[in-house]
Amino acid sequence: MRITVAGVGYVGLSLACLLSKHHDVTAIDIDARRVASINEGLSPIKDELIEAYLSNKPATLSATTDPQAAYVDTDLVIVATPTNYDDMTHHFDTSSIESVLDLTVKLNPNALVVIKSTIPVGYTAHIASQYPRLRILFSPEFLREGHALDDNLHPTRIVVGTSDPAKRDDAEFFAQLLAEGSEDTDTPVLITGATEAEAIKLFANTYLALRISYFNELDTYAESKELDTKQILEGVCLDPRIGNHYNNPSFGYGGYCLPKDSKQLLANYEDIPQDLMRAIVDSNATRKTFIVNRILAKHPKKIGAYRLAMKAGSDNFRQSSIVDIIDELHASGAQLVIYEPTLNNDQFHGIPVTQDLTHFKDSCDLIIANRFSRELTDVESKVYTRDLWHTD
Repeated sequence: MRITVAGVGYVGLSLACLLSKHHDVTAIDIDARRVASINEGLSPIKDELIEAYLSNKPATLSATTDPQAAYVDTDLVIVATPTNYDDMTHHFDTSSIESVLDLTVKLNPNALVVIKSTIPVGYTAHIASQYPRLRILFSPEFLREGHALDDNLHPTRIVVGTSDPAKRDDAEFFAQLLAEGSEDTDTPVLITGATEAEAIKLFANTYLALRISYFNELDTYAESKELDTKQILEGVCLDPRIGNHYNNPSFGYGGYCLPKDSKQLLANYEDIPQDLMRAIVDSNATRKTFIVNRILAKHPKKIGAYRLAMKAGSDNFRQSSIVDIIDELHASGAQLVIYEPTLNNDQFHGIPVTQDLTHFKDSCDLIIANRFSRELTDVESKVYTRDLWHTD
């Protein structure tokens, strides 16, 4: 079977690796550097399992920028292109998806199309009416950044939605493809309406954002009252109904999914009564302002920002909470320097960047870190972080 995966971010590349275990897969992307990297056996994203898989240069997986090579004669097109949230329109930018659909309907209208990109509730039904020649499904992804292939190999659930009940066979077929690539045999499979599948994705991620916000606000209270956050968390989370996960305070939730998905879900409510969805979005902004004020209250002469990534093991700066923190600190007139070894530039958002960790440590009287690292152990006394568990 021939499969085309459009987009080689975390979602697309992890799926390309997964499905190429049993099928011929062509990944297509507009970024020639990413394509070349894949064809050289190198991962363009940070994910240990993807890196290991590509290093073996599987013959069943190749990458291209050529639509003819990707779409002609393929049996299945998986759309995993980015859909960034536009704060002006309060809507995901789905233009990259429509570009793939335009090429597919032109070059191979008989192919089955599965959208894996995150989309607004109701999008699949709408777009299916715009492309009546295509068989379009939606299947949400539930992946952790940096662990995308592992999460596809061991999925918590497989959800496939269709806006046409007559296409249930297509949905079951795609679900079986994902299950075939999985290393588990007992993964729950749910075939739903496409709109319900879209809602599952947004509600799941918004719940995770809610949980992070809850424990961040618990930490805000404890720090303001000079209480031991860790003791409170340990006592609260011993309740098995609450559990000991997603409970480590931070500078705010960030990354590819949670900020944009929670905002999109809020926008989807429109005239529907709600209080909680708005609170989840607002809570993240409030948390960042609180963190900035706590840092400034220490009256540091020079602040060092340790790493820009959202979390340890990630190379993603987009929507990273510490980026918002340093932007606010910079706007307040604070003197800053950033330690980020993955950046080749000498500035980021107008702030000096260094790759010299020793100089960074020595030059700052306060270091802020969204997530603590063993690299900071020798200067822990001047590190400000809300990371209680110090898991590196």
